[in-house]
Amino acid sequence: MNRRDFLKAAVAAATAPALLAGTSATRSDIAMPYRTLGRTREKVSIIGLGGGHLSRPTSDRESIQIVRTAVDNGVNFMDNCWDYSGGLSEARMGKALRDGYREKVFLMTKIDGRNKTTAQKQIHESLRRLQTDRVDLLQFHEVIRMSDPERIFAPDGGMEAMLEAKHAGKVRYIGFTGHKSPAIHLEMLRTAFDHGFTFDAVQMPLNVMDAHFDSFEQLVLPVLTKHNIGVLGMKPMGASIILRSRTVAPLECLHYAMSLPTSVIITGCDSMPILQQALSAARNFRPMSEPERAALLAKTANLAKHGQYELYKTTHHFDGTYANPQWLG
Repeated sequence: MNRRDFLKAAVAAATAPALLAGTSATRSDIAMPYRTLGRTREKVSIIGLGGGHLSRPTSDRESIQIVRTAVDNGVNFMDNCWDYSGGLSEARMGKALRDGYREKVFLMTKIDGRNKTTAQKQIHESLRRLQTDRVDLLQFHEVIRMSDPERIFAPDGGMEAMLEAKHAGKVRYIGFTGHKSPAIHLEMLRTAFDHGFTFDAVQMPLNVMDAHFDSFEQLVLPVLTKHNIGVLGMKPMGASIILRSRTVAPLECLHYAMSLPTSVIITGCDSMPILQQALSAARNFRPMSEPERAALLAKTANLAKHGQYELYKTTHHFDGTYANPQWLG
């Protein structure tokens, strides 16, 4: 069963009790929940639209429809990256955010450049593709090497480009992302603190498998909450790999991640049905109780202990900058 089939079955099961009671749990008039993005005090939707999936629809028109429908239904957090599909994802989002939609969203994108020159070039290209003069949050993408923090904060490193862009009004907030190891995230945070800098947001995998293996939830999340840094959860279904375990349903994955002290959970939507199911998951969310959480973790504990359903941690399959080191500069 693929991701779409899982989601359709899960949504049908979740909405059945409400339909029997005479009210639909997928009503569009149920409000989208919002949370505060750390110390920025920005209000962001509990789900964010993952930009990587915008290159999958066969046409610009379909991708624009997905973005605008998400915004019209209360999703205001937009995720993207300079390197997604050779820039196609940013270009499509830029088209979708015309006609007044840009002002309705909190726009985030990412760059790979570790040195100042490369980072500057990528910032310029991202702004051009997104058809905007500023992004709300710019993040260093794929901090997956222990050498990345030192390179970014070195003289003429990528952070200099970030700070100059912020001073010029091209960037409002600064963050970083990674999916490889909590130790690397902690090193990035430590390096920043040593330079007198605190990130505004940090993005990382948060899901039912991560809780058992080299866990970002256990090791990094407490540091972020302590310093009031915005928490961006990603890979709630492990890039759909977690669903192959046949132990958890998509809604359980989304609601588990939403129940953590996160600001937003970023999920990819490559079709209108998948988007509608994500909207339903957000509107019908209620925090998991401790017994519900414990039961879910008990189901996934044995399968998760070696990371076989978190290939972004254990292999290079998801490492775009490993296959393309020139993106780092």
